[in-house]
Amino acid sequence: MSRTLTILVAGLVAGLIAHLSWYASHRPCNRGELDCQLAWIRTELKLTDAQYARVRAIHEASSPRLLALAAQVTQMRDEYAAFERQRVTAGRVDFLEFARFVEQRRAIDRECLAITRQLVAATSDTMTSTQRERYLGLLGPAFSGTGATLPQ
Repeated sequence: MSRTLTILVAGLVAGLIAHLSWYASHRPCNRGELDCQLAWIRTELKLTDAQYARVRAIHEASSPRLLALAAQVTQMRDEYAAFERQRVTAGRVDFLEFARFVEQRRAIDRECLAITRQLVAATSDTMTSTQRERYLGLLGPAFSGTGATLPQ
């Protein structure tokens, strides 16, 4: 009986170790590190070390502006939620203030799109024609519906 229990426990431990090891090795990137976020582009497009270094530098250079825009987008969401709360609770909306909000949101959207297009264009300039075609093909669905075109 003792030998059976030992074999059973050893099997369970081995199974648990195998299970945890598999999940640890197949865990998706969820850290905020740039290398972690750009790992897909390196493997998917088979970038050389020089190409990857250039792509990383491009993303590092654009990161502060993108983070600032993300903060503005978050602020705009909060403002919209405030407008919606006022509409629901008070039953009225300051249309001049809302028009200002809509124009500001459109300006931020245009800037986000312009920065993104610049980032995509600069990144694709570091690639061979085959890599560029694949890269733009992967990004195409993300741009559909925005009215924007990808750089050629």
